[in-house]
Formats: sequence, structure tokens, C-alpha cells
Amino acid sequence: MVIISRYFFYRNYVALTLWPFIIVKAPELTRDKVLINHERIHLRQQEELLILPFYLWYLLEWAIKILWYLSPYKAYCNLSFEREAYKYESDPTYLQRRKRYSFTHYLWKA
Repeated sequence: MVIISRYFFYRNYVALTLWPFIIVKAPELTRDKVLINHERIHLRQQEELLILPFYLWYLLEWAIKILWYLSPYKAYCNLSFEREAYKYESDPTYLQRRKRYSFTHYLWKA
């Protein structure tokens, strides 16, 4: 389910996924197929990690990568969950063939 709310967002961020919802900043973003697919990939990641562990893993990995990259934004861009979602966001068939825990392939790859 997609929810529209401008209150969740910081700077240039326009969407986020809080299982089972995709929250977007503006109504026109609901028609952005690439953005919605990116967020649907996050829904799948959250489901396979049983939701709460996803958020704990996300925060822990982000904290570790902030120390590694010395930049919160660069850490975000290099999160395994984000790397998988960005790589396949333009592929509308990705979720049909995605293997479980595929984000782990992006943990330490540069």
C-alpha cells in the first residue's frame, strides 16, 4: 500500500518503506515505476528478515559504514539493502526471479 505524506522526509529523500507501507513525499511519485520498484525491493528484504531484524541490521550496517566512509550519505549509498535496490530498481521483473537474501551479495563489494 502506498501512502502520501510529506512529513517523513529529510532533504532530498522522497520515499521510504516501513513494512507494509511505501510512503512517498508527493502524489506524482506514486506513478514513478522505478521508485516504486526500488521500494518494493525493500519490502521483500524486510519480509525475508521478519521486519524488525531488517531495521536492526539496516541501522547497524549504516553505523559501521559511517565509521568506514566518514559520511552518513556515503554510508547510506553503500548499504547492502540500498545497493541491491538501486541496482535492480529499473528491472520490473527482478522480484519474480530474486533469490532470498540477495542483499548479502552487496555487503562488502565495492
